[in-house]
Amino acid sequence: MQDLAENSSDHPGRALGIGVRKQSAASQPEPTDAVTLPGAAYQAIRTNILDNRWSPGFQATEQEVATQLSMSRTPVREALMRLQQEGLIEVIPRHGMRVLPVSPADMKEIYEVLTSLEATAAELTAARQLTSAELRPLEEASEAMDAALKRDDLDAWAKADEAFHARLLDLCGNRMLKQMVLNTWDRAHRARMVTLRLRPKPVNSTREHRALVKAIRQGDPVAARDVQRRHRERAGTELLALLQRLGLNRL
Repeated sequence: MQDLAENSSDHPGRALGIGVRKQSAASQPEPTDAVTLPGAAYQAIRTNILDNRWSPGFQATEQEVATQLSMSRTPVREALMRLQQEGLIEVIPRHGMRVLPVSPADMKEIYEVLTSLEATAAELTAARQLTSAELRPLEEASEAMDAALKRDDLDAWAKADEAFHARLLDLCGNRMLKQMVLNTWDRAHRARMVTLRLRPKPVNSTREHRALVKAIRQGDPVAARDVQRRHRERAGTELLALLQRLGLNRL
């Protein structure tokens, strides 16, 4: 069994990421989730997985996780079952949990789903005839991406990029579609963060985001759908090519 301490700093509680880093804006659970013990366990474990502090293949027993969280095993068990349903871990009877890898084949399927669903979200958003004030957060996220690239701050760029996509999902007006995208997005998050500094400077994304905002502002659902589809297709193609070039068979 892999020791929790191998993935932490000098303080054992940091192995679960409590109080260390917040989740990305795109994938935060509802605020009420954190007030329950299962919700708190879910957030802590999930953040470690998505931010690659618990790498693929990492294992821990249910009791080890519960001890680090200063919780009983019951809320931890509930959190683990929820994470298994989301495809992030495998619950192994009498052996706790194991973080599942994401393969290039998985990433191909994930980006196919994201491409389809986010194109629909863009189409729905454009059809809503939104005001300039409602679209302003999309523009602000694009501006933040530009500023981050000028500073060569890729972490800030990734945060602003996620904020843009999250706001698009908010604006589409379809809560079920939003949740489906976020669940799929979580699977892609690890690969994006692992390869963030291995890819060429992401100068195309902001330009594509601005084209999408323009189509939405003009109330053109077809153009918005097509812009977003091309955006995701390009990003997916570039990521898969990079994984193949680097020989990364699992993330």
